[in-house]
Amino acid sequence: MLDSLKEAGKHISREISRTWEHLSEGWRELLNRSNNALTHFTHSKEEQTQTPALASFPCWSLLAGEVEETEKEVVVRVEVPGMEKEDCRITLDGNMLHLSGEKRFAHETHDSSYHLMERAYGAFQRSIPLPLNVDTDKAEASYKNGVLTVRLPKIGGKPAKSITVS
Repeated sequence: MLDSLKEAGKHISREISRTWEHLSEGWRELLNRSNNALTHFTHSKEEQTQTPALASFPCWSLLAGEVEETEKEVVVRVEVPGMEKEDCRITLDGNMLHLSGEKRFAHETHDSSYHLMERAYGAFQRSIPLPLNVDTDKAEASYKNGVLTVRLPKIGGKPAKSITVS
């Protein structure tokens, strides 16, 4: 009986260790891959006065993005669900793309209470480094299905060239 209890204890300990390792691995990946996507949302004093519930809502959210380089351009895509394209502002400064805007809280009913709130609202800013300088005069932005896409033509348009050292 004692041996079977010891075996059960060892098995439970292994399973807890395995579960903890998976959980730790998930958190490490989230932090490594999404570190810059974690975005702070702020509320004005007026908004907090008009909607007191905002004080209990999250102030941090993920604005997940990607930067893709093709032969001719750099393409930046950022997920900004729940926003209108008019609420997004893009500024290019050298090899940095600055995205700012506001995600507005719309309360459909005033006699309800929330049991789950994971969405952040308010003004935000996010800076995304670009792999190289781009032609800001020819940049284009579009918005579809909650994804903001910015197309940035490369300067010069010539592909990289390898040079042999002699």
